[in-house]
Amino acid sequence: MDIAKKIGQNLKLARRDAGLTQKEVAAKMLMTQQQYSRFETGVFELNYAQILALCALYGITPNELFDVT
Repeated sequence: MDIAKKIGQNLKLARRDAGLTQKEVAAKMLMTQQQYSRFETGVFELNYAQILALCALYGITPNELFDVT
């Protein structure tokens, strides 16, 4: 599986676990829901700042996001 798609799946699970919608997360990230959706589908890759911000928002570590043990 493509790493961007795997990270996207992990983002989706983390968002759902946090009880948030894509629209809510997008607002917190200062982007549109459509832009955020592209991260979850693996169309666009995250930059470092976005990775850290999303991990903080979801209460997970980058290792959890990337499935690294």
